[in-house]
Amino acid sequence: MNRVFSLLTLMFALLLSGCDKTPTGRDQLALIPPSMMAQFGSQAFLQMQQQIPVSQDADSNARVQCIAREILLVVGDRFPGIPMPETWEIVLFDDPTPNAFALPGGKIGVNQGLLKVAVNDAQLAAVIGHEVAHVLAQHGNERLTQELGIKALLLLVGLFSEGDADSERIIQALGLGAHLGIALPFSRAHEEEADVMGLELMASAGFDPRESTQLWRNMAAAGGGQPLEFLSTHPNHESRIEELQARMNEAFQRYQKRPPATCNQ
Repeated sequence: MNRVFSLLTLMFALLLSGCDKTPTGRDQLALIPPSMMAQFGSQAFLQMQQQIPVSQDADSNARVQCIAREILLVVGDRFPGIPMPETWEIVLFDDPTPNAFALPGGKIGVNQGLLKVAVNDAQLAAVIGHEVAHVLAQHGNERLTQELGIKALLLLVGLFSEGDADSERIIQALGLGAHLGIALPFSRAHEEEADVMGLELMASAGFDPRESTQLWRNMAAAGGGQPLEFLSTHPNHESRIEELQARMNEAFQRYQKRPPATCNQ
């Protein structure tokens, strides 16, 4: 009886500790320890680098790194108090698919093919800002919590109560590979939130936010009538453009207050 009561108490405490708000003020339940999510992200990112060639294009790599650096420099000012990864890793993959992705722990991948759709720095900044936002808002943690539900909570409680909470055992107990759960598609709410935060980040970093809407038009056109992988779980491109345009005046005013970013090679 005492053990059951202790488990219930710990479950309640975990639920309370997992209830939080995202940088935009949306209520969020993210129960997986951030250190564990970061480990998942690192493992998955390492696997991807072993399976997909990393681009050796020096100019493209320099461009991607410069834009990411400019975006990351303004995160603290734009979203103060938000926990950030200790380090960020941005990798350009030699993959023709126009795609980008974010993993917990500050891992961001950009495919070489995206550079043919994001035709200027501001459009590429819109994508990178969007992916940075996924990490900052812990969308991966929230999505995995939703997917696993009470199973995750019960297993975490059981393992923690035994004093053995190493991540490898939890991964095995949940039946997770190094990447499962990390690659789960984000929800519509996650994508819309990442759009909003990404717009603010790119504008604050000195990239013209008006290019964000053109980017999504380019992405839709590149799909040839079929949704690109990057867009497959995203809102309809017309609705997302409308949402971005509704916030454009504020973003553009922020952009006008900063020197334009210069990452052209």
